[in-house]
Amino acid sequence: MGKKNVVSIEDRIPKLKQERKKKANRRLIFYLSIFFLLISIIVYLQSPLSYVRTIDVSGNSFVKDEEIIEASSIGEKTNIWSVNASEISRAVNDNPVIQQSDVNRKLPWTIEISVSEFDHVGYMKQDEHYFPVLGDGNVLENLQQSSVDGNAPLLLGFSDEKYLNQLTGELKKLPESVLQLISEIHWNPSDENQHKILLYMNDGYMVDGTIRDLAEKMRVYPSIVSQLGSESKGIIHIGAGVYFEEFNAESEEDSDNQESTNEHEQ
Repeated sequence: MGKKNVVSIEDRIPKLKQERKKKANRRLIFYLSIFFLLISIIVYLQSPLSYVRTIDVSGNSFVKDEEIIEASSIGEKTNIWSVNASEISRAVNDNPVIQQSDVNRKLPWTIEISVSEFDHVGYMKQDEHYFPVLGDGNVLENLQQSSVDGNAPLLLGFSDEKYLNQLTGELKKLPESVLQLISEIHWNPSDENQHKILLYMNDGYMVDGTIRDLAEKMRVYPSIVSQLGSESKGIIHIGAGVYFEEFNAESEEDSDNQESTNEHEQ
């Protein structure tokens, strides 16, 4: 029979003690790490390191950054982890110009506020100044401009807010490509029809129509114009039916002659 190796308990005890000591040390290091991590988190949360230092605002053109930041109520000592994104979003959305906003944290100390504003569909003129008009009929009287950008028409004669709101509601449904073709819209009510309007187009045509269903009827404007001769200019009627009325060339000629006669007389 082969000789067996016999290890006494006395020989194994030092090894067992050493392994237990290693396990105890690892356990101690683990608990100490957790302890110091918790202490670090508490110190961080209570220190200026967790304060919001930067607020990035994007997507705004009508509303100033400062107005949005003020509405958010985020101050110099606001803890980034105490920021309630949904509450800030609701506060920012109270601005009638802002349609929607999103609030996000960007560690270590930045809050991002992204907004989308209602599109402006026209301009109102008052005392040589122009004011953007939103799709909900709201006139931005605090954003006066000395000129218009050509991306939306000038709205003239709308002394009744009811009809202005109806018009802007229709304009916001229009494709941008069609909206940019309109230079001016005049409210031209009659006793029979308070919704009558007259549109002056950038391509030289005029459109006689009504506020009702304006978006639906104006969608076909490009196709109507494409069927007219390039030399033909006149009024496109888009009421109960669609028809074209060419400008009276003879009347225009008489008008030109009259102006010429007046100039000679002067």
